Amino acid sequence: MLVDVAEIKIQSGNGGNGLVSFRREKYVAAGGPDGGDGGRGGDVIFLADSRLLTLMDFRYKKEYKAQNGGDGRGSKCTGTSGEPLYIRVPVGTLVKDAETDRPIADLNCDGAQFVAARGGNGGWGNVHFATPTRQVPKFAKPGQRGITRRIKLELKLLADVGLVGFPNVGKSTLLSVVSSARPKIANYHFTTLEPNLGVIYVGEGDSFVMADIPGIIEGASEGAGLGHEFLRHVERTRLLLHLVDVSGIEGRNPLEDFDTICEEMRRYNPLLAEKPQIVVANKTDIITDMEAYEAFKKEIEERDLLLFEISAATKKGTRELMAFASGCLKELPVPEQVIYEDTMQEQEPEELTFTIVQEGEAYRVEGSRAEYIVAHTNFSDYESLQFFQKSLRDSGIIDALEKAGVQEGDLVRMDDLEFEFVH
Repeated sequence: MLVDVAEIKIQSGNGGNGLVSFRREKYVAAGGPDGGDGGRGGDVIFLADSRLLTLMDFRYKKEYKAQNGGDGRGSKCTGTSGEPLYIRVPVGTLVKDAETDRPIADLNCDGAQFVAARGGNGGWGNVHFATPTRQVPKFAKPGQRGITRRIKLELKLLADVGLVGFPNVGKSTLLSVVSSARPKIANYHFTTLEPNLGVIYVGEGDSFVMADIPGIIEGASEGAGLGHEFLRHVERTRLLLHLVDVSGIEGRNPLEDFDTICEEMRRYNPLLAEKPQIVVANKTDIITDMEAYEAFKKEIEERDLLLFEISAATKKGTRELMAFASGCLKELPVPEQVIYEDTMQEQEPEELTFTIVQEGEAYRVEGSRAEYIVAHTNFSDYESLQFFQKSLRDSGIIDALEKAGVQEGDLVRMDDLEFEFVH
């Protein structure tokens, strides 16, 4: 079974903590601070691998975490950086942010990489906090937390040619007679419930991949039937073979069927309407309404579209059609890797925000800025508390509290911390 959609949780590594340490050597009576910085946390990187064909593995493992950075060491030694975590996905995987459903990377060539979550920076050791007036800093910074995010993976088939058309027009039959693919074939609608792939060998050194896209029905662009699931696979193909049943056995109008499928693709994605396509009149060996067929041929020619007449069941015209499609592919460009702008990358402290919320007679400071300041404070150390107060002033939190009406002695809450406000 082709598994083409998966949702997982990823987490980059936390940065290692900075170390509080002092130089201790023989004959050195009062060594200075020498605590090293923490190592950087590991990144989470998606890697396209042509040896993978499905997203099946992601049905069984849903969470992925990169290695944390090592803590700082004495003698100003930096902790080891966390190893990056490579998540291998099939070529053709579209990476999306699950919260917004926004594409952030399109990995459509072998070896393509994308950093989806950068590791946290390592914390500073106490050597950074030494000043002429603070010669024995007894505090250091913890490492920055890694990024946690939910990722949606969508595998779009990397077929060169896509077979589109109403259900039961002969797409599966055509694929079976021109390749070694063996899709299930029967005389009822929605025979094919998932795309089938076949390799078409036209001649020595001349081959391409063709996908039988499951039948599209009217309303597919709005999700009718399995519309969105099927239309997704049409986007990646370079050339479309639009099969139309011209036999008239089911009493359908071939031109109306053709226009309906074209309109559904245009509604789903206007770019699909511009994709090169060859109109394939199938079941020409059993036409029951020749007048309707001639009207169809005339209209297709007036639209300057290519029309091939075949009978997939008897293989009439199928070899010529494949040879012509192969020639068209030689003129069409191969898609390159696309990297979308990803706004959810590593946040630096200056980008963090906060809000002031009044809780009765108390005031709560919420947001990532407040969490960052609290996390980077050692409340058991006097000098670290001084640094905490300076951070409140420099970040604008003190000014914001005063604008909100805080008074001397009022209770202020930040994360799990409570303290009385003092000017």
